[in-house]
Amino acid sequence: MLGTFEQALQSDLTALEAAHRLRSCPAHAGNSRVHTQVAGQALVSFSSNDYLGLACHPSLLTAASESARRSGFGAGAARLVSGDFPEHRELEAALASFLDRPATLLFPTGYQANIGVITALAGPNDLILSDAANHASIVDGCRLSRATVVVYPHLDLAALSGALGAPAAPSFRRRFIVTESAFSMDGDVAPLADLAALAGRHSAALIVDEAHALGALGPGGRGFCPHFGVRPDVLIGTLGKAFGSSGGFVSGSHTLRTTLVNRARTFLFTTAPPPPVAAAALAALAIIRSTEGDRLRSRLHDHIRELGAITTPHRSPSVISTAIFPILLGTDQAALAASARLRAEGIFLQAIRPPTVPEGTARLRATVSAAHEPQDIRLLTRAFGALALPHPAPPSV
Repeated sequence: MLGTFEQALQSDLTALEAAHRLRSCPAHAGNSRVHTQVAGQALVSFSSNDYLGLACHPSLLTAASESARRSGFGAGAARLVSGDFPEHRELEAALASFLDRPATLLFPTGYQANIGVITALAGPNDLILSDAANHASIVDGCRLSRATVVVYPHLDLAALSGALGAPAAPSFRRRFIVTESAFSMDGDVAPLADLAALAGRHSAALIVDEAHALGALGPGGRGFCPHFGVRPDVLIGTLGKAFGSSGGFVSGSHTLRTTLVNRARTFLFTTAPPPPVAAAALAALAIIRSTEGDRLRSRLHDHIRELGAITTPHRSPSVISTAIFPILLGTDQAALAASARLRAEGIFLQAIRPPTVPEGTARLRATVSAAHEPQDIRLLTRAFGALALPHPAPPSV
């Protein structure tokens, strides 16, 4: 029986390899997320979401070390079982203040935050309208909620409005619009003001995941919601990108927080984030709110403008300004070949293939960081030019 099971697994892996979709984790080393060693080769990475270069910042390392000496490392259990630590409470209060929201609740990961929120708030008698390009964590949360889910075409306000105005829509107990603010694979930005207006018009709750914006983009690094003057009913963020730490969080009302503490299974039934990880995130937030944070964002935006000048044809016209640059190549083979050629030039840039992105839209996904040097951006620019990259229009998803 075991042999048959192993053979079945191997058969699946062989099929993935034949389709150019077999994956493995590259062996990184070093104390930088952009100047790294991969299998012993020194490379400049454009595949990290460490947008401000804080993952190895001395302040985060010191905060984590001091917290470990004070509180230990592992939290021991879920917070409702063994209690929380000062690091958890301090980080939640600081995030709520930063985002001008009444309350915040930490989750071990951003993935768990999305699943926890959606499954706690929506159920079989509810309607969820989800953008087609939303992250897998949102997709999984929608499926697990058992709500009726309508996936509207990416950024298609007319389709969303039509679904909200459908005759059956008012019969649902609750209606939710769920979207990312900056989309992780396309680098474009949701029309949050229009989404908020539609939500208000149809008595729907607006849930916005700001994972790829918070800390790095928007006024003071507070994301695209304040940029558009929008206060969503639920704001979701991550601490593993611009914050350089780990974890996720949800900000909103005190009522929302209490609801999640009591109903979000990914909070109830998992061990709390380690106190040193929360301490590192708190140190990152202090940097993000400081003049150093302003300087890092300015440097990041300089890199965004420079790289954007050569990749604009690959980006959606809705883009405002993000650190994500998709280079659409179409086939898996083309994306893998381009990635291999870039590595030969000293650049680490992973090929992104289905099912991470839709069929026929395999791509390179370059992300820039404040930790990149100007010469790093020039290196990537020259390498892109040597690849003679095509300029396809963004796909209709």
